[in-house]
Amino acid sequence: MATASQSETADLLDLLPPLQQLTSYCTLPEISLALEEIRTDITAVRRRFESWDTQSAHQQQLITTADSSALKKLHDALNQIELERFTLSQSAVNLHRFCTHYRGLLAERALQLVTEDMQACGLGGPPVPYALISMGSDGREEQTLITDQDYLIVYGDGGGEAADHWFAEFGTRLVDCLETAGFKRCTGDIMTSNPTWRGSFKQWRKRLFAIVRYEVEDFAKNMMDLIVLSDARFVTGDRIIGEQLIELIRDMEKEHFQVLWSMARAATEMKLALGFMRKLWTEPSGEHKGEFNIKLLAWAPLVMNIRILAMSQGIPATNTVQRITHLEQEGSFSKEVADGLRDAYEILTRYRILLQIKQIKGIQKDSYYLDPLLLNSEERERLRQAVILVEDLQKQIRTNFNIV
Repeated sequence: MATASQSETADLLDLLPPLQQLTSYCTLPEISLALEEIRTDITAVRRRFESWDTQSAHQQQLITTADSSALKKLHDALNQIELERFTLSQSAVNLHRFCTHYRGLLAERALQLVTEDMQACGLGGPPVPYALISMGSDGREEQTLITDQDYLIVYGDGGGEAADHWFAEFGTRLVDCLETAGFKRCTGDIMTSNPTWRGSFKQWRKRLFAIVRYEVEDFAKNMMDLIVLSDARFVTGDRIIGEQLIELIRDMEKEHFQVLWSMARAATEMKLALGFMRKLWTEPSGEHKGEFNIKLLAWAPLVMNIRILAMSQGIPATNTVQRITHLEQEGSFSKEVADGLRDAYEILTRYRILLQIKQIKGIQKDSYYLDPLLLNSEERERLRQAVILVEDLQKQIRTNFNIV
């Protein structure tokens, strides 16, 4: 896997003042001394990045032979490396890339361990080919420092009830193994222990058709399930059956406009942290007075509305930044709007990660609430403009889908 040391050092160089500015206000000896200090600092920073790269590569290598208890220690060590790296680089994109990569290795090793355990217990190996598919932040390749389980299992047809029973046991044991390895249980129960999130290809096909044809009782819940599935990404197992299910999901979402329209309406109705005159809104009272939930009132609406627009244009990418780029390429966004949305995603995600670090260090209880007054005036304005861009995006989707 490519290292981040060079790219992140380049990002730090962007923070330096222009050379013209240096020569206008400094003498040549002063410039020479400043450049030498900068060179020394950059060398030290590069060495830190290289050290993190080396440590991370070593920990990832150990994953391939670790038992379930050792996976948690390796997971914690890798998280700590990325916490330290992010504290210096402030790059959400690089954090996503590294966390998603090693969590994929951890999930793959967990599958191997559970399969070996099933065989050791006399239950045998998988009766038919299967695939593990991720959703949520992992499906979008946007993992951060805190994670939970968002996985489904699809397996081949023809195994009958015997296969259903085997994968029911397998799915339950996998959840336990992942939890031991540091993946929290999903509060929404989007896990392989839940029969809703595992099944043969035919069972999945029937389940999905029931949703898009309005044949289910709790349509709102099933609609949310379909939204979650729109971020589906193959992780490990049989790639053919995994990609077949993902293609089926994409086709159903594209072919049933009424379902997509319902998703679009829900996305445009998501509340934002904007009040009178488009100023940042905060809680007026209570435990979080003066704060706002950056996940629910800014970040999630951005991700959701980009998702809807990408789905409507048949874009297969699941990553939010990639979706924005594809939407720019096919004409939904101008370069200016696309650049603004990419910046908005980086800003909102960066604050989410910083809040996660505060929670991990015990500075605050949760990783959702941000106090804008803790930011300087320039940072507050950039944050406000990011949320305004999300509101403008909602307006664009209302127009595209004729939502009144």
